[in-house]
Amino acid sequence: MTVRTLIVDDEPLARERLRALLAPETDLHPLAECGDGQEALSVIARERPALVFLDVEMPERDGFGVLAEMAVAPAPVVVFVTAWPQHAVRAFDAAAADYLLKPFTVERFQRTLARVRERLASPPGDLRQQLQHLLQELRPLAPASERLVVKTGTQTLLVPVEDIDWVESAGNYVTLHVGREQHLLRETMAELEARLASRRFARVHRSALVNVDRIHSLAPTLSGDHRLLLRDGRELTLSRTYRARLEQVLGHPL
Repeated sequence: MTVRTLIVDDEPLARERLRALLAPETDLHPLAECGDGQEALSVIARERPALVFLDVEMPERDGFGVLAEMAVAPAPVVVFVTAWPQHAVRAFDAAAADYLLKPFTVERFQRTLARVRERLASPPGDLRQQLQHLLQELRPLAPASERLVVKTGTQTLLVPVEDIDWVESAGNYVTLHVGREQHLLRETMAELEARLASRRFARVHRSALVNVDRIHSLAPTLSGDHRLLLRDGRELTLSRTYRARLEQVLGHPL
């Protein structure tokens, strides 16, 4: 049986990676890709996929919103894909087949496919036991880093996470802005974002991650973005794409 599969993610590179990982799987047929929740709802209603890889954090309507408004029967098997481990319990409550935490390895993706195939072949009564195993696997991922290890020539610095004002992307590196100091860390923005997800850090732009306790004020701009002012006077841009992420960390709409 060929499993009709839908990929939903607002980041083109994330969709491309999922498509490449699915390519060798002869029983899984990617029928479409969507870049936002509204488009996903339309495609799900029209195409009736059996499997959906669903990004959690998307502008306008997130993955949980898509799941809440999805009105098809039988419902597709859902795998949530996100860089935010705090969504694990909600994914469990939503009866997701699995939860892929970005950045994930090929081996982890293969375990997801094994769970998907098991779900498709299992009677409904086995679902709760499968989800209990999934939640147990996710729990060790929750604790965030207390300190980041930064190597600078002959020194190794231990930078407390709470001392970081903001983080700037620099290709396969990131620059940690700590007061007047800057430290280069060999790690991608996505990897560091995942490590700090349970702390008070929020991605505000593709190239910027901010300690929300350092934010002084926000003001909307004519383009629909926000001007974000830090307590040290640094001015950054809050992109519309990442507005929902900051609202979630703040616990308040902007």
